[in-house]
Amino acid sequence: MKYVNEINKRKSFAIIAHPDAGKTTLTEKFLLFGGAIQTAGAVKSNKIKKHTTSDFMEIERQRGISVATSVMTFEYRDILVNLLDTPGHKDFAEDTYRTLTAVDSVVLVIDCVKGVEAQTERLMEVCRMRDTPVIIFVNKMDRDGKYPFDLLDELEEKLNIRVRPLSWPINMGKDFKGVYNLYDKSFVAFQPNKKATDEDVVALPDLTSSFVDGHFDKNDAAQLRGDVELIEGVYDTFNKEEYLQGKLAPVFFGSAVNNFGVKDLLDTFVEIAPTPRNREASSREIDVHEDKFSGFIFKIHANLDPRHRDRIAFLRVCSGKFERNKFYHHVRLDKDVRFSNPYSFLAREKNIVDDAFPGDVVGLFDTGNFKIGDTLTEGENFFITGIPSFSPELFKELVNKDPMKTKQLEKGIRQLTDEGVAQLFTQHGGNRKIIGCVGDLQFEVIQYRLLQEYGAAAQFNSLPFYKACWITGPKDKIEDFIRFKSANIVEDKDGHLVYLAQSEWYLNTERTNNPDIQFNFTSEIHK
Repeated sequence: MKYVNEINKRKSFAIIAHPDAGKTTLTEKFLLFGGAIQTAGAVKSNKIKKHTTSDFMEIERQRGISVATSVMTFEYRDILVNLLDTPGHKDFAEDTYRTLTAVDSVVLVIDCVKGVEAQTERLMEVCRMRDTPVIIFVNKMDRDGKYPFDLLDELEEKLNIRVRPLSWPINMGKDFKGVYNLYDKSFVAFQPNKKATDEDVVALPDLTSSFVDGHFDKNDAAQLRGDVELIEGVYDTFNKEEYLQGKLAPVFFGSAVNNFGVKDLLDTFVEIAPTPRNREASSREIDVHEDKFSGFIFKIHANLDPRHRDRIAFLRVCSGKFERNKFYHHVRLDKDVRFSNPYSFLAREKNIVDDAFPGDVVGLFDTGNFKIGDTLTEGENFFITGIPSFSPELFKELVNKDPMKTKQLEKGIRQLTDEGVAQLFTQHGGNRKIIGCVGDLQFEVIQYRLLQEYGAAAQFNSLPFYKACWITGPKDKIEDFIRFKSANIVEDKDGHLVYLAQSEWYLNTERTNNPDIQFNFTSEIHK
C-alpha cells in the first residue's frame, strides 16, 4: 500500500468519438485548462510538423487523420490526468479498441447535429464489454441540432446505457444562451468566441426564485424550469456508484470550439472518475496497491521515418512502481529487460521518466521484443488478460512478388502484425497467408512498409469473406466441422482456429447446423 497517494492522484481516460465530432478540439481544451499548452491549435499543428520527415505520412496529412502520439499527461486541480487520444477514423478502429483496455474511464463525444453515429455504437460496445465508466459530452450546441430530449432517448436506445444529464442547454444554435449545471446548481452564459471564466458563473440554487426571471427572458425561464422539472421526474438521480459500474452515463452539453461547457465536464470528471483499478491476469487478480511492479503493452507505434527505425511500445502500469534502468521480466520471451530512456508525454514534449505508477502510460523504445499484450513483471509469470482481437472486415491474400525475398517477407509480415496493424491468418494445414484489416488504409501501410523496411515486394488479392469467427466447442464437433469446411478454416497467430464466413447467411446457417460450436467475433490475446 506504499504507493496509495500516487495511485489516488491519477486518472486515466480516453476520448472516443465518430470522426469530426470534435474529439481533437476537446483534447486541446483539456490541455489548455491543464496548462499543458498555451494556445489552441498546438495539438493539430504539431502533428503536421512532427511527421513531415516521413514520406508515408503524406497520406495522413492529406486526409487529416489522427494517428499521432496518443498519450498526453497534464495536471488539473492536483490530479495527474493521463489522456489517451484515439483515432476516430474507422481504418484505425482496432487500435482504438485496444487503447480502451488501457484506460479506467472514457469521455464519449457526440455531435448534437448528427447524433449517435455508426462508429460511436461500435466503440460503445467495446466499453460495454468491460463495463467502463462513460461520461458523454454533447458537442456543437452553438449549431442547430437535435432536440436535447430526443438526443438523450437516442443515446439510451442506441448505446444501451442509462443516461442522466448533469448540465442542460438553454436553447441551441444562434439562440444558444448557455448551460445550467444540474450538479452544482449554477449557470454559465454563452458568449461566442469568448472564453468562459469563473466570473461568468452565476449560482442559481433555486429555479423558482424571481432572480431567474431577471436573468432570462420569460420564455427561456419557463422553458428551463419545465425542462429541469421533467429531468428530475424522468431520470434517476445521479449515482456515482452506478456510474463507476458502467451502468449510468452522466451527460454534459457544450461547444468545445468555443471553450464552452468544457470546464463543467473537467471539474466533474476529476471529482467522479475512477482512480486506477485492479486487473484480471491469467493466474490471479492484480491488486493495484501491490508493491511489486506489473504492466502490459497495449499499443505499438512504429514511426514510419525510414531513417529512424524506432518503434515505441506503450506500457500501462498496473501495479507497483516502474523504475528506469531496473531489470523487469518479459513473460512471453522469458528474459529480463531494462530501459535506459523510458519516457512520458506532456502534450508535445517527450520527457524521460525515472519512475511511473499505476495508471501511468510509459513509452518504451522497442527493437522488436514486444507485441500487443506482452506483460512485464518483477519475476512472476502471468499475462494481463482482457486485451481483445476483433473480427476484421476486409480480407486479402498476401502474395509474394519476389521469391528471392521470401525470408524477408515472412519476417516483415510477422513483425508488422505483432504491432497490431492487422491480423495474420494462416490456412489450416497449409501455408497460404491471409491478412485481415478493419480498413483499406491498413493494406497500403503494410505494403509500403514491407517494401521500405524489409525490401519485400508483395501484393494483396481481395477475398470474398464477411467475418472472421473464432470457434470453440467439443473437440469431436470441431474436428467434424473442420473436415467439411477446410477451405474456410484458418489459424490466427496464436494458433486459435478461425472460421471465415462468406456472408451473414452462411454464418447463420453454420450456427444453426452446429449448435455445439460457439462462433465468436472477438478473441482474447491471452486466454
